[in-house]
Amino acid sequence: MRVSLSWLREHVDLPADLDGDGLEKALVKVGLEVEELTDAAASVTGPLVVGRVESIEELTGLKKPIRFCLVDVGNEQPQGIICGARNFAEGDLVVVALPGAVLPGGFAISARKTYGHVSNGMICSGQELGVSDDHDGIIVLAADSAKPGDEARPIVGLDDVVVEINITPDRGYCFSVRGIARELSHSLGGAYRDPVAAVVPLEGDGSEAYPIEVLDSVACDRFTAVAVRGVDPAAPTPQWIRTRLATAGIRSISLPVDITNYVMIEMGQPMHAWDLGRLTGPLVVRRARAGEKLTTLDGVNRVLDPEDIVIADSTGVVSLAAVMGGTTTEVSPGTVDVLLEAAHWDPRSVARTIRRHKLPSEAGKRYERGVDPQITAAACARAAALLAEHGGGTISTGVTDVYAVVPPQPVTMTVQRPSQLAGVDYSPERVLEILAMIGTQVVADGDLLTVTPPTWRHDLNDPADLAEEVLRLDGYDRIPSVLPIAPPGRGLTATQRRRRTVGRALADAGYVESLCWPFVGEAALDAMRIPADDERRNALLLRNPLSDEEPGLRTTLLPPLLAALRRNLGRGLRDVALFEIGTVFRPDGPLAVFPAPGVDGPPSAEEFAAVEALLPRQPWHVATVIAGEADPAGWWGGGRAADWADAVESAKVVAAAAGVELTVRAAAEAPWHPGRCAALLVGDTVVGHAGELHPAVCADLDLPRRTVAMEIDLDALPIPGVWIAPRLSTFPTALIDVAVVVGADTAAGEVEAALAEGAGPMLESVRLFDVYSGAQLGEGRKSLAYKLTFRAPDRTLTGEEALAARDAAVAVAAERFGAVLRGA
Repeated sequence: MRVSLSWLREHVDLPADLDGDGLEKALVKVGLEVEELTDAAASVTGPLVVGRVESIEELTGLKKPIRFCLVDVGNEQPQGIICGARNFAEGDLVVVALPGAVLPGGFAISARKTYGHVSNGMICSGQELGVSDDHDGIIVLAADSAKPGDEARPIVGLDDVVVEINITPDRGYCFSVRGIARELSHSLGGAYRDPVAAVVPLEGDGSEAYPIEVLDSVACDRFTAVAVRGVDPAAPTPQWIRTRLATAGIRSISLPVDITNYVMIEMGQPMHAWDLGRLTGPLVVRRARAGEKLTTLDGVNRVLDPEDIVIADSTGVVSLAAVMGGTTTEVSPGTVDVLLEAAHWDPRSVARTIRRHKLPSEAGKRYERGVDPQITAAACARAAALLAEHGGGTISTGVTDVYAVVPPQPVTMTVQRPSQLAGVDYSPERVLEILAMIGTQVVADGDLLTVTPPTWRHDLNDPADLAEEVLRLDGYDRIPSVLPIAPPGRGLTATQRRRRTVGRALADAGYVESLCWPFVGEAALDAMRIPADDERRNALLLRNPLSDEEPGLRTTLLPPLLAALRRNLGRGLRDVALFEIGTVFRPDGPLAVFPAPGVDGPPSAEEFAAVEALLPRQPWHVATVIAGEADPAGWWGGGRAADWADAVESAKVVAAAAGVELTVRAAAEAPWHPGRCAALLVGDTVVGHAGELHPAVCADLDLPRRTVAMEIDLDALPIPGVWIAPRLSTFPTALIDVAVVVGADTAAGEVEAALAEGAGPMLESVRLFDVYSGAQLGEGRKSLAYKLTFRAPDRTLTGEEALAARDAAVAVAAERFGAVLRGA
């Protein structure tokens, strides 16, 4: 919203010495954000005068149209000026920058020879002077607005201060001079003169200006219209109106249209001007019908939606209500009878129409934020008076006013509410004074206030809104900035420490952490071959998902993590290892909807408990995915592709970091390969799975064959108690390799556990380093080779002691699995 200081002064008493800096501070004080403030008087220096075009010579033989003009600038001799614009004629008054002038951007004007003539100055457009964005043509002044040689600055608004304000959605009433002037009166204490109150109301004779039928009173609860007949089609728009519109960023079109735009900027009430002679039958306000079309004023033929509010006559739709009119009934250069309309439309419907048709407009910008429904008659009276005065028309005695406005609902608030909110003591008298200042009607019953908001404040719907107004107008600077005393912390919880430790361990092992969106769709679960009765299918669906393809919250970390893996591979990476630690969502059944708590205070402990009881389970999981080579190739030899053992190893890294002992056994679980899938157990509880993904899953998800993955429920891992650090022995180790032959279906992990149990307390570690099967071992047999490390805490072990421990370990394995030493 751009407006000049001189226009604001017409409606509020401001200090005579108020400059741009003071204006900005006054606006910021009441919460209005100043985007830009321009002192127009300082933007153009040097001679800037009014000139009259005496003659125009069209120069030929050039690539573009060029004119050599003789312009009377009040000197004895007219000045010759080269100009490429074509929107002016001989006898027109224009704005001329003479040699020595400097325009915005440091553009200096001097006499120079060009196109075979000497150009002594420049005929200026609004954009060149910085008074508007219009660069289609130069500024043409009204014929009686000045004489040649007059100072041009006050005529085009270059003796003023222009402020541009960023209006937030809740302050729509400030999209007008009326609203901003009101706020300045609150800020500086000057007397306020409401432009609506100054309008002489129309005194109709009881007849209608034009028949109007409103079929949807929710979409349009007020529609006012008045006719002005016998308007001079050639009547120009007064220069002061054109200047103020240019300051606001609106280009001049014609007198009737300019007046409706002027009233919109002044009062905040958008208006529309109809050509009465082009209307057929009564105007009907309704919703659009399927298949209806309208060519709007921007020349675009639009297909209407049944949710669009439209205005139609007997020929069909003639206007997209509150947004843009149609071409069939627009005011044209031959219009003599004008119907002026001011209405109040449903903000939500207008906002949806603007976005649906991608058709923003100055009117729609105001309607979607809320307009005062009580000023439509005043706006029509103001526009009709201006049109009659400057266009020579006659205002009709009939006035149409369809009224179905619902009055604002009162809001109850305690008088102490602002003090409780801000921590500042506001007296009851001060609270009542501010509430009256903003136009509310207050009925006090002890400490309880019943406040009826004014019709122009659609944002005052709650006690917190009223309290905020007290804080704002009393001054945010009066609210002290006090940092609350932070309660002493107790550090990280055990589960938080475990998550961080696990994350660091996986990063140290070469994995890169990925933070994925927590959304999942049926397609991903289908591709992963998740059975229909699996609990991972029971996803919690969102009411307003970011994507219709992923409407649910994830029940497993793998779908989004595998998508991240595919994305990295698609960007050219060959070897990728990712991990994620995050929550999954496991609802136990349909979730009930908890009623929205009030905003007059924090939720109670009972409300918190009720909401917590409705939430789904959200356990923390950790998952890893690997594709490509686990060990890279190089001059030292070939690389090693990642396989199921790497996925199991990542699970062991997690278990070691969490301080638990993990048991591994064969399993069959989607989405893993049934022959290369391991169940991960802590005690007798399955906490996760690891292994190679099923080939069909890799194909459906566009992943390389033999991609491996692991997922563990971190919350299912027990939190270990106090760890007792082991005593470190300074004596050397005894290393013994042992190879045992067992059945082909015997799990190596179970054999390892038996060896560890039989070896006794001197065993420091056991590690599988070779698996072999062949004809010499026999059908259904395999050899497992382990490296046993023994160490005594108080002495150096003898060879006999180490061999005895090895034999004891093999004996337990032989007893449980029929293991025999290879070669024995």
